[in-house]
Amino acid sequence: MEDLGITKAKADELVEEYITEPMTKFHLLESEAIMKALAAHLGEDEEKWGIIGLLHDIDWDLTKNDTAQHCVKAQEILRQAGASEFLIETVISHAYRNDTIPLLKNRERNSKIQHCLVAAETLTGIIIASALVQPDKKLSSVQLPSLKKKFKSKAFAANCSREQVGECEKAGISMDVFLEIGLRALQAISGRLGL
Repeated sequence: MEDLGITKAKADELVEEYITEPMTKFHLLESEAIMKALAAHLGEDEEKWGIIGLLHDIDWDLTKNDTAQHCVKAQEILRQAGASEFLIETVISHAYRNDTIPLLKNRERNSKIQHCLVAAETLTGIIIASALVQPDKKLSSVQLPSLKKKFKSKAFAANCSREQVGECEKAGISMDVFLEIGLRALQAISGRLGL
């Protein structure tokens, strides 16, 4: 796998510097966990895939009120921190085809890691929503059959694109396997998430 130009320690520093909202930080930790689990499943570099998940929304707290700048600002932050072009391109790929970001709206994801990133970071919302509707609001209470059912219900966590989650299949991972990997990954860090 190509060099990222950024270590895990540097990635953690960037999160501390640029992420102020607890919900954003949780989303980054969730995305990191699923990306690491996907890397393990695919025989890829777990640390590097985790870093990509962790940094994918590094500019969100700065751009959430001006989404046309989302991923534009991230490129500046990452380039200044010494990130490789491979890391920058992979990070911003999760926002390809987004009509609100002129720079990215006509771009297409074309690699296994890009498909995994958009699928993983989108899946976090469905899994967390599944935990929050449990009586105890715990990830440990989410069962895989229930998650599969909720995933199929377009009304549940409706803002989470099923099409984007479905990109896992472009990376050679079936939806059932992907949902299980994602759920187990988040259950493993439930203590850090307070869920």
